[in-house]
Amino acid sequence: MLTCHATIVLGTMSGGWRIVKTMGNKLSKLRPVDGFCAEGAASLVLFGASAIGVPISTTHTITGAIVGVGTLKGIRAVKWGVAGNIVWALIITIPASALISAAFYWLGVMVFKG
Repeated sequence: MLTCHATIVLGTMSGGWRIVKTMGNKLSKLRPVDGFCAEGAASLVLFGASAIGVPISTTHTITGAIVGVGTLKGIRAVKWGVAGNIVWALIITIPASALISAAFYWLGVMVFKG
């Protein structure tokens, strides 16, 4: 468990600010009020989905909320190329995570098979 905590901390320290910068400046320019609205909408969606037992990605939810807030400023306020890159990253992440965890499982079974 401590290894997981340390990995999350190191990941946040090394790349977390890049994600915040991309979401808040590169995807669409957000002012504090825009960020508040996006976070509020995302939290309502997440609470609603949790209440009815639907699994939902927080990353997908906040990305959609930021795009929604950006779109209210005008369709050109959202950088759609960046949004497309985020969508591709989210699509690739699921099978890549499955393959990596399967490899670690296989490795663990082989090492500790004894």
